[in-house]
Amino acid sequence: MPGDVAEFGCGYGTFTLPVARKVTGTVHAFDIDPEMIASVTRAAAECSLGNVVATRRDFMEDGSGLPDGSMVHAMVFNILHIENSMKILRDAYRVLAPGGKVSIIHWRTDIETPRGPSLDIRPTPGQCLGMAARAGFRHRHTVPLGKAAPWHYGLVLDKQRHEH
Repeated sequence: MPGDVAEFGCGYGTFTLPVARKVTGTVHAFDIDPEMIASVTRAAAECSLGNVVATRRDFMEDGSGLPDGSMVHAMVFNILHIENSMKILRDAYRVLAPGGKVSIIHWRTDIETPRGPSLDIRPTPGQCLGMAARAGFRHRHTVPLGKAAPWHYGLVLDKQRHEH
């Protein structure tokens, strides 16, 4: 896939590295935790992935700092349970080029899972779709994650090519 990608909350790089292998652009991976950034940077170097830029940043406070319309894809994975999560979606919308896509993965709300936030703060797929629509996104499709990620659901939305 050509173009640059933004990842809001990269954690250990579970998604960062596989995406970096598939894109020709740069994966801008953000996390507030310096240990996560060090882990992603180390793993990318070990895999000879020179297209990962892991940055310690409080994107909830300061945004991503990426230029408007500069990304083709934004990844918002397992993070929309935090307070004021609309800020993430608005920044994702801002940094995406028209026609760019945002993917959302989150912990399921209908079952107990071995990890993840408490069930009472996890957003449902409908809540994620509602937040994303308020940020300006249009729902493209729901991604069946199945056995690969049995405790999660996935959504893909896009930034419409014309501004509202």
